[in-house]
Amino acid sequence: MKHRVMIVDDQYVCRKMFELYLENSDDYEVVFSIDSAMFADTYVLKDHIDLVLMDILMDDGSSGLEAAEKMKRLNPRVKIIAVTSMPELSWLDRARKIGIDSFWYKEASKETILSVMDHTMEGESVYPDGPPMVQIGNACSHDFTPKEIEILRLLVTGASNVEISEKLEISVHTVKSHVRNLLDKTGYRSRTKLAIQARITGMIIEDEDGA
Repeated sequence: MKHRVMIVDDQYVCRKMFELYLENSDDYEVVFSIDSAMFADTYVLKDHIDLVLMDILMDDGSSGLEAAEKMKRLNPRVKIIAVTSMPELSWLDRARKIGIDSFWYKEASKETILSVMDHTMEGESVYPDGPPMVQIGNACSHDFTPKEIEILRLLVTGASNVEISEKLEISVHTVKSHVRNLLDKTGYRSRTKLAIQARITGMIIEDEDGA
């Protein structure tokens, strides 16, 4: 008996690519293919689904991570693979905490999606070691410390030094030092340029609260 799969991806080309892969598979069949995570959790209640291929960032603002969390509450048995092309640094950890079974980067993963699906259905959890490296100015995403990432995440929201210091419970002087280090590493002259590029590259998409 074939595993029943639901595809959730806002990109038409990606949905059709997944559908094409699975059409020629002896082990999987597509039962639903939808373009939004908005009400995706309801599908695991109305029909038997074994595996969900869940994109994370949707054009309509819906979140694949939030939908996956709801699915796991409604039906812990369903297997979920998060799929994305965005290198947002927080998503791997969030996916693990939610209980998402596996994680696959569309352009960067060495394994094929079918291989990840097979391992996942066999009870394995397939995760990459980290997000894809992206270039931001003169630096790459792996060049920043965890604290610098925290600061950068808040810079992207437009927070001032005072607001960042209050949020992270550190001194304004310490915030300024971290911001200066970020600018030195990237070569940007302004925090605004730094924040814009962090967002454009997909390195920082969500704020501290995952919004």
